[in-house]
Amino acid sequence: MDKNKSIDGLAPRRPKKTTAATTATKKTTSKKSTTKKPVVKKTATKKATSKKTISQKPQSTPVVSSGTTEDFLKPVQAFDFDEQSGQLVAANEPIKKAKKMKKEKKPKSKKRKVITTIIIIILILLIIGVGVIIWLNNKLSNMTNDGNIFDFFSETYDPLKTDENGRTNILAFGTSGYDMEGTEGNYVHDGAQLTDSIMVISLNQETGDLAMLSLPRDLKVSNTCTATGKINEVYWCNNMDGSNDRAGAEALMTEVSSILGLDLQYYAHLNWGSLVSIVNILDGVTVTLDEDIADYEYTKAVYQAGIPYTLDGEEALGLARARHGTTSGDFSRGASQQKILIGIKDKVFEKNLSISELLDLANTLGDNFSSSFSVNELKTLAHLLSEFDFDHMRQVSLIEPENYMTTGTINGISYVLPVGGVGYYTAIQNYVAKMFSNEPLAYEDTAILILNGAETPGLAATEAAELTTDLYDGVTTDDAPAGEYTDNYTLYALTDAKPDSLKFLEQKYNVEAKSAEDLPAGVSTDYDFVLILGGNHSTETE
Repeated sequence: MDKNKSIDGLAPRRPKKTTAATTATKKTTSKKSTTKKPVVKKTATKKATSKKTISQKPQSTPVVSSGTTEDFLKPVQAFDFDEQSGQLVAANEPIKKAKKMKKEKKPKSKKRKVITTIIIIILILLIIGVGVIIWLNNKLSNMTNDGNIFDFFSETYDPLKTDENGRTNILAFGTSGYDMEGTEGNYVHDGAQLTDSIMVISLNQETGDLAMLSLPRDLKVSNTCTATGKINEVYWCNNMDGSNDRAGAEALMTEVSSILGLDLQYYAHLNWGSLVSIVNILDGVTVTLDEDIADYEYTKAVYQAGIPYTLDGEEALGLARARHGTTSGDFSRGASQQKILIGIKDKVFEKNLSISELLDLANTLGDNFSSSFSVNELKTLAHLLSEFDFDHMRQVSLIEPENYMTTGTINGISYVLPVGGVGYYTAIQNYVAKMFSNEPLAYEDTAILILNGAETPGLAATEAAELTTDLYDGVTTDDAPAGEYTDNYTLYALTDAKPDSLKFLEQKYNVEAKSAEDLPAGVSTDYDFVLILGGNHSTETE
């Protein structure tokens, strides 16, 4: 096609000079046209375009003044819009520009970006979540006998094992150092695996009774691997390299059981060095001691009895180790350790721990606590302890109110010994059986006076025989002062220090105890409770 021919009625591009041959051709063509044809109306696109237009109505099929059908069928020229002139202009290299446009990437929509971000966040959380689960599972496996993190979040609770009296007895012992291997600072100190604290926790799941007893670490025993023969060596003798915690714990359980005559169901091992981290995570714990402690030289633990103290981690560890400047040495230290454990329990239950604090606590316990509890049993124990009344927890002592232990020296070595002699534990076992029984009259050592105010003789003696058991003989009988006693049972409480006995007697006789001020004149007040029998009693046991 001639470059200068018109396409779709647009003016052709012409060179600056027109040749003579071209001019002649145009004149010839003009002369030959004898019939006047309609002219296609042209639209002005450029200033160079002719201004002359014909108003005559075009025919249905326009005819180009020159050219062939082939010219008419060729592709239509592409145009661009010139913003400056406001006119359409022919596009430069339209094909190349189209290809270029195809290669350009479409920008991502905001919605797609948001979805992509959410997916990435979810993946990160999943990765972190799996990592946390694995981490928690490892910590939990260190703390318990079996189970995993999924058991911990289940609704399954297994009842705790019990002895023949229905009580659960737990050996709780602690080693020193800042981890379970005994490191302290940059070294491992001698005696890091010796059990500086040994205590037994006994609880009744049905009644909520809770008691704790501590054994002195210097107690002379025979079943050790050294010539010294102290009870704090037993765990280490069976776990010298620190790789078999269970073997050491079970050996100590056997030894403590033989001394106390008590069936132990579980053990719990705590590294006392971790006490610093545990207490600091809880922002300190509060303890109130029963005796003055003035250990200025060693642990710097100086406290007065009866005053609440809030301790940080280092102070709590110092108190847990203090035995100098105390009334009873190791026995005083055991009592202080019990107070610290109670303080930790109180703080955990009263403080609304954050997620980070819970994870810190789990991390510390996971590295410094082990036990023979299963996960479901540990959950049961935690649930029970949250409901127990620790204000009435009994701290059982082997030196008060009666001494069952003494101190002595053998071959130049200082020991704690049974009063009856080395290896003689009968008196201790009888006392422990009484204190860890389910008879509140026995473990609270309750003194009861039963008075016969009825006409039937021997009534007080019969009632006393019903109350008296092999573990309890604190009942005294007598006749009531002259007067009328219309009620079958009238109970008087002369103390508030025996809450379990009070509860037991009120339930047994279906009465509400009266105060000491209501006691009839002439009745002795040297007892904890006074029971007066009256009404229509018979000698038959009711």
